[in-house]
Amino acid sequence: IFSELKPEVMFGLHVIPMPVGKITVRSQGILASSDGLHIKVKGKQTHGAMPWNGIDPIVVSSQIVMALQTIPSRQVDATKTPSVVTIGSIKGGVRGNIIPDEVEMEGTIRTFDQNIREQLHERIKRTAENIAASAGATAEVTITQGYPATINDPALTNKMAPVLQRVAGEGFGETGPVMASEDFAFFAQDIPSMYYFIGSAPKDQPAYPNHSPKFVVNEDALPMGVSAMTALVLDYTQSF
Repeated sequence: IFSELKPEVMFGLHVIPMPVGKITVRSQGILASSDGLHIKVKGKQTHGAMPWNGIDPIVVSSQIVMALQTIPSRQVDATKTPSVVTIGSIKGGVRGNIIPDEVEMEGTIRTFDQNIREQLHERIKRTAENIAASAGATAEVTITQGYPATINDPALTNKMAPVLQRVAGEGFGETGPVMASEDFAFFAQDIPSMYYFIGSAPKDQPAYPNHSPKFVVNEDALPMGVSAMTALVLDYTQSF
């Protein structure tokens, strides 16, 4: 549809657990890219009492998990962009006294720089495969490319951030890079865009993260969101 009706700019917002009345924005990268990671470690099943007769994929997997953490902390230039490699799921084995044939792991890869994103993919694959090979096992690494990083257009952000400041007053501020990701990033790749956050934390209650089952939206945030977006649209159309 953008080939026929391409907008000049795009604005997007998201609630986050900070006090109602606050608005934050950031020039350049505001949300990280997100890629899915799946690793299958194949060993050799044996009795847990005789591990020398098999190849233990659980031990190999634990070594891989630990080694993956050294990639963003020791192998990637931390002064260029934050990066995260997380394993969130490990599945393997059916009983405590049996070493299984294989273990499967799933995780996520986050960063803000496309070159470093590619480096992470390459280093994760090499690390997992070589650690597995050193134990006589194999590691099958599958990386599923997800969302790109959400990059706010610097010129647009510098022009429109004062509008948000006017709406929020003392509640306006600059956010740091956030390691969550957002499909708005695909729009921002083709169209000058600005993405920002508004506070929605409930009063006198803990502010749980957005994807927590205990997350609660304070509906007092709705007027702020409407005011901010309306002001952006009106100011942009009058200024350009």
